[in-house]
Amino acid sequence: MPILVTNKRANFDYEILDKYEAGLVLFGHEVKAVRAGNVSLSGSYITFKAGPAGLPEAFLVNTHISLYKHTSGIADYDPTRTRKLLLGRKEIERLVNKKQEQGLTLVPLNIYTKNSFLKLQFGVARGKKRYDKREDIKRKDLDRDRRRALKGERLD
Repeated sequence: MPILVTNKRANFDYEILDKYEAGLVLFGHEVKAVRAGNVSLSGSYITFKAGPAGLPEAFLVNTHISLYKHTSGIADYDPTRTRKLLLGRKEIERLVNKKQEQGLTLVPLNIYTKNSFLKLQFGVARGKKRYDKREDIKRKDLDRDRRRALKGERLD
């Protein structure tokens, strides 16, 4: 299951509480573009809208998938269009209830392949405060210094 795209800002800006997997509804040239790495998950999120039967459906909003370079004849392609996610009804109901809690959002984490299908991994997340981010930066710096010291490199 090779990961094709990762949202690097998600773990820095959010505290991930739970992770889920969903299928993506894409055009053929979008699949080729994602496999080529021409996609950006930064600034994207997941929302719910009422479907044809009145039941909620999940959508991926603000994900930028560039036009595949070998594609021709698509003049009105919108790279940030809203894309439908494939989830079960009970899973959607559970996620709608979690999203209604105070301060929780659904953030895409990465896109990967699973048995030749493209899957989106997303998380139920709570936004971090500024002081939480500073603590994460300090912890990463300390871990990097420890690894260097164990390796025998000189610290300045």
